[in-house]
Amino acid sequence: MTRLFDRALIRLSPQAPDEDVPSFLQGLVTNDVKGVLPVWTALLSPQGKVLFDFLVWPDSDGLLLDCEASAVDALVKRLTLYRLRRKIGIARADDLAVHWENHPGDGGARDPRLAALGQRWIAPASDSDVPADDAWRAHRLRLGVTEGQAELGDLLWLECNAADLNGVSFTKGCYVGQENTARMNWRHKVNRRLLVVPLDQSVEARRRVAYPELGLAVDHRRVEDIPADLAPAWMDLSPPV
Repeated sequence: MTRLFDRALIRLSPQAPDEDVPSFLQGLVTNDVKGVLPVWTALLSPQGKVLFDFLVWPDSDGLLLDCEASAVDALVKRLTLYRLRRKIGIARADDLAVHWENHPGDGGARDPRLAALGQRWIAPASDSDVPADDAWRAHRLRLGVTEGQAELGDLLWLECNAADLNGVSFTKGCYVGQENTARMNWRHKVNRRLLVVPLDQSVEARRRVAYPELGLAVDHRRVEDIPADLAPAWMDLSPPV
């Protein structure tokens, strides 16, 4: 049980010798894709709100984007709009699949968000692959980690715990939505956070999505309304100095 069928892959590939795929993506997303990969990142609206989140992997002289399967076509379309006249291929990679285990081991890469999330790897898709989507969802939610459009969509990126979970670089330069994201960080204006809570302690007015089968929900709460006993250990709620 390792394949995440709820995930899909997009391949960005150079179509000319002088095309630099990492440089193309670097100017669009929140994290540094020219360094060590994989990284977790997002493509934001100009206002700094989440459109898509995904992991970026190396792929020969291009890149692979590990994203929600339900969002793959929309993400391809959005990236194609930004491509303009650049000779870069942007297409689904349906021959590949994303795999996961809840512990580190040989052959995979540790999840860049949090070591406790385990390891991921990419392999050729096979009809014999066994799904691990339910186990993955339960594991990440019990660690307080959110992802995907249902949980993050249309929220400000720093409200999605991006700074705590290594989803943003404040030194790499400009990207779509960078101005508002950087301003929130410099002025310490992250007033709300996403929080995974027991369903019976969820505030309905602040709830993004509920998972009754797990007894959990994702709330979008003001920082001062987050009890210390509900915040995961990795979440920094200390006031700025």
